Amino acid sequence: MLEAINLECVRGDRTLFRGVSFTLRGGEMLRVVGANGTGKTSLLRMVCGLLMPAAGQILWNGVRIGELDEEYHADLAYVGHLNAIKDELNAVENVLIAGRLAGLALSSEAVTEALCEFGLGGYEHLPCKLLSQGQKRRVALTRLRLSAPRSLWVLDEPFTALDVAGVDLTRTMIEEHLAGGSIALLTTH
Repeated sequence: MLEAINLECVRGDRTLFRGVSFTLRGGEMLRVVGANGTGKTSLLRMVCGLLMPAAGQILWNGVRIGELDEEYHADLAYVGHLNAIKDELNAVENVLIAGRLAGLALSSEAVTEALCEFGLGGYEHLPCKLLSQGQKRRVALTRLRLSAPRSLWVLDEPFTALDVAGVDLTRTMIEEHLAGGSIALLTTH
């Protein structure tokens, strides 16, 4: 269970939000919608433990996330607004390295198969600098797909730059994640 209690976000001298509270249990998703600059990404960064709230607290299974440290992060998969891929590496290399950094034992074969499922067959060995923005987003979302053991997905605008087929694949992936009893928190415009 993920619980946010009376969160407040201040950036510079401006309060973006205050009094934000929600509870998510297995199988539930929260979609955060708002205009640019309203604090959607800041909220997600708080949930990931990357930004401290000015007030309030975030609990994972009843314990403050700051007290859990690695135990919490082992349950968390985050795809930010930026794709976090290295342009000089190809898609397989990017996903393998990200998996290793996350403590996942991934094989090149499994990564290649997942990339093909995400519509990147034939592109998986090209340097990512040659891919379109939508293809780069698919590489980032393939990392998410292979992080299935993570019970909390935090996604900052996961549908950005995707075509209709990519949106459908991503939506299906999120639905499967929720059907398995996991949690998703995502932003959209």
